[in-house]
Amino acid sequence: MSEDPDVASRRIARESLDRDDATGWFEHLYAAAAEGSAVVPWDRGTAHQQLIDWVDESQPDGAGKTAVVIGAGTGWDAELIADRGYDTTAFDISPTAIQTAHRNHPDSKAHYIVADLLSPPADWHRAFDLVLEIYTVQALPIHVQPTAIKQVTELVAPGGTLLVIAAARPDTQPDEEVQGPPWPLTRAAIQSFTAPDLHLIQLDQAPSPSDPTILRWRAEYLRD
Repeated sequence: MSEDPDVASRRIARESLDRDDATGWFEHLYAAAAEGSAVVPWDRGTAHQQLIDWVDESQPDGAGKTAVVIGAGTGWDAELIADRGYDTTAFDISPTAIQTAHRNHPDSKAHYIVADLLSPPADWHRAFDLVLEIYTVQALPIHVQPTAIKQVTELVAPGGTLLVIAAARPDTQPDEEVQGPPWPLTRAAIQSFTAPDLHLIQLDQAPSPSDPTILRWRAEYLRD
């Protein structure tokens, strides 16, 4: 395979976007990766480091609680959350991603299913004590992001926590200059996860370990 993974993912995304399909490229990319003709750039083979850090700092106890992992991909983040005791639902729009997650974690305690963030099951409405969103919203075109953000927030149960991890970009950078994927989130986008009963309680910005020029958000929200 000679094509750079980031270039391949953007090419596959552009092909879907040219068909006016904002989410179809996820399955195309995971299927190509399963065939060995592409690499999923965000599939790290381990949980995201900022999630690991949050778990180490917060020491969440998931006993008797529910969690949902959005855009779970091949399952590494979901496994960490399930290991903390949460009854964990992990979903992705890509059937191939979910199949790969099952293969990667045959004895998993998480429930891996195919679902669409933009049209989630009705019984998920405010149903989860912990909602984990890592890189899914930023993988959607900017005009789709407000709808996706709204759907993310509506998964958080009363008293529940939302954790968002995303690449950052300045509010001053015009949308049309962003050649995604990804389409990193501005501070305004991070603020838009809030609601009258869903409050931003902690916001950190840190450089990527692999590229200090890339900044990442880690935002934690709490629902009344």
